[in-house]
Amino acid sequence: MYINGSDYKQMMISAANSLDNQKSRINELNVFPVPDGDTGTNMSMTMNPICENAGSLSNRLDTCSKEIASIMLRSARGNSGVILSLFFRGIAKGFEGLDSAGPEIIVSALKKGVEEAYKAIQNPTEGTILTVMRESTEQAANVGCVQDLFEKMESAAKASLKNTPNLLPVLKQANVVDAGGSGFVSILEGINAALRNEPVELENVKSKTGANFAQFDEGDIEYPYCTECIVDKSSKYIGEDKASAFRDFVMSAGNSAVFVDDTDIIKVHVHTKDPGAVISKALEYGTLHSVKIENMRLQHSDLVGGIKDASKQQKATRAPSEKKYGFVTVTMGEGIKNTFAGLGADAFVYGGQTMNPSTEQILDAVYQTPSDIVYILPNNSNICMVAGQAAELCEGKVAVVIPSKSVPQGIAAMLAFDPTLEAIENTANMTEAMSNVKTLEMTYAAHDSVIDGNEIKKGQYLGLVDHKIKHVSSSRKEAMECLSEHMSDASFITVFHGSDVDKKEADEMLELLSQKLGDDIEITMLDGGQPLYYYVISAE
Repeated sequence: MYINGSDYKQMMISAANSLDNQKSRINELNVFPVPDGDTGTNMSMTMNPICENAGSLSNRLDTCSKEIASIMLRSARGNSGVILSLFFRGIAKGFEGLDSAGPEIIVSALKKGVEEAYKAIQNPTEGTILTVMRESTEQAANVGCVQDLFEKMESAAKASLKNTPNLLPVLKQANVVDAGGSGFVSILEGINAALRNEPVELENVKSKTGANFAQFDEGDIEYPYCTECIVDKSSKYIGEDKASAFRDFVMSAGNSAVFVDDTDIIKVHVHTKDPGAVISKALEYGTLHSVKIENMRLQHSDLVGGIKDASKQQKATRAPSEKKYGFVTVTMGEGIKNTFAGLGADAFVYGGQTMNPSTEQILDAVYQTPSDIVYILPNNSNICMVAGQAAELCEGKVAVVIPSKSVPQGIAAMLAFDPTLEAIENTANMTEAMSNVKTLEMTYAAHDSVIDGNEIKKGQYLGLVDHKIKHVSSSRKEAMECLSEHMSDASFITVFHGSDVDKKEADEMLELLSQKLGDDIEITMLDGGQPLYYYVISAE
């Protein structure tokens, strides 16, 4: 048995549907309780555009596989999405020049896929999706037909997935298997279903609600942010009309509000002054499938999560170069965005925790930056790989990723920039500057968990130092008191308070820090406007 482009297309559509149907289950495998980028959602949004572009894909194997790889590279979200897209790019390289392929060539292509995925990670960690990819591919050799090959691969992937807790202690401690590996298994399940002529159909058809956002009135400009999102409900809210409290919140958040509470999704449209508050509230009811926020006053849109036609999409408008250097930053919160703008950032991509932008969105922002050299600041560890892919795809400009893993690191990098220096010196200086800042954050536990032997209950307040959970508290004041213990060696402290913090509380927290740290440390409190994280703190 051989497969051609048409077969490969059907295999990939079935795989994408299988992944989409299981993404909520995969999201729940997230080890850490902090609100984080969801693996299942990121992987699903990386593959979903394949289905949307199915009609334009070639029936020739090499061309089809190359087209699919290109779509996935541009729509990739999060580290898991990038790894997945590179796996399929490697497969496309293995099919180069071929109209069809049998088992031996498919195995060779799969091995190229594994090689491409591993090359993307500087220090690959075993017990992750990489392990499941590699071990399942190794077991697929010496098989007589294509269907047997993928069935054997699926069986090996499930065995490898089951073993991931033995390779990665944090998984064993949390009593879960690796989320990315689980997503890869669901992909193989979809492929095998297609090979049995029983392709997986999409269960959650988002169009069934019938809401047409394109026809909504923009309403009063008093509420400048047109905010839309689709939420995949958590199990607690499955069923129609189960989110009445969220409906009331949205209806009071602004005007032109539309709220659809369907069986397994919630669809929201509202014009509001505070989009972060709406998105933060939405996360209490499930995971974000897509988000779009548009500033109607500025006629400027930042699309987050919406799936674009990656093969037909027109290239972003390319700004003519007016200077040598420019900056693209990934931000959440108007106050944080304004801080980066004040430091000289040119273009902004809305995104961060739970809302990882795609490669295409970052690439568009690079092209809109009027400079020859563009520095990209991802400001989140789960966006660094996507930023790297955007830099690789960039043509006509030099794009350089400064791998900032937090807002404080991004700010420190920009403060170290010197327009009189050459690019190589600036890159070194900005990278070094990030090591001189400590990032402290306060958020909440999104689910029950056990970390380092300590039980964490959903809703408790978490204090993080450089992204590691250091304190679990029953109140925000207690959490801030604990975090202050890690600031005593700083000279300058900048605190960004989030959209869920009012001015009264922010002033009280500023007074608390002043009392704890004394007059020798300069402390600044700013309205960051970020969702999810009550406080993001830079300690220099």
